[in-house]
Amino acid sequence: MNTESNIRLLVDTLTEQREKFLTQWTRTVGEDLRGRLSTAELGRELGELYDAVLEAMTAGSLDSRGEHFAETRSLLIELSRNRARQGFTPTETVRSVFALKEVLEPSLTGDADSARAYLQFARLLDGLGLLTSEAYLRTREEIISSQAEQLLELSTPVVKLWDGVVGVPLVGTLDSARTQVVMEKLLQTLVDTDSTHAIIDITGVPTVDTQVAQHLLKTVVAARMMGAQCTISGIRPQIAQTIVALGIEFGDIPTNASLSDALRQALKEVALDAEDDVRGLL
Repeated sequence: MNTESNIRLLVDTLTEQREKFLTQWTRTVGEDLRGRLSTAELGRELGELYDAVLEAMTAGSLDSRGEHFAETRSLLIELSRNRARQGFTPTETVRSVFALKEVLEPSLTGDADSARAYLQFARLLDGLGLLTSEAYLRTREEIISSQAEQLLELSTPVVKLWDGVVGVPLVGTLDSARTQVVMEKLLQTLVDTDSTHAIIDITGVPTVDTQVAQHLLKTVVAARMMGAQCTISGIRPQIAQTIVALGIEFGDIPTNASLSDALRQALKEVALDAEDDVRGLL
């Protein structure tokens, strides 16, 4: 039998036994997913996919990447995205496609012609399964990237410590991406709170090397450009020794051993600024 004859045999078989195949497919996938999706929801999802595959084959195609399978690909991408968001594994997701092979095998391997048709259909499902896997992995990457951004936001808080004073308590490693987030949030908070003093506390930063120091300096320079006085606190003895050993220069940037010392100094400067403003008015 040629490809056209194989397609005709497949279409006839899938059409005549649609209800039987779809019921078995839904049950098999449901067992793989261990009941985490309702039978009704799964039946609707797989029913749409079954009919889309059948329609594409009726048009005379077995090319999973061809134009006739556009609707099938769209449904599989949506299925994959949903499975990724719902926490299913890649294997459970791809099995939703491959399980149809098991369902059809007993009905399409009785003779040589049926077996050849089944092999062609199996190759079609292999292609659709790969598409499903790719869509699932893309979605997982998007989810992981989004979660990483959210964690980055949470790990770089900018808080108002006093009227005119904001603080940035840093914990963990300071890299380029995180520096950018710190800088953006600090500058925006300075504007929102009309603050003139900023304290960057590195008590929770395990080590300070040349790269970390450069990131800190960039943040200080950005705050100064907004008119804010900036102090770095949390300079522990070990950190101080490392900074000296590496020859890192903080220039005229004030530093303090603790956040409380830095806050005390900032409050004095805020008070002096207020006195100067009063004298100016007089």
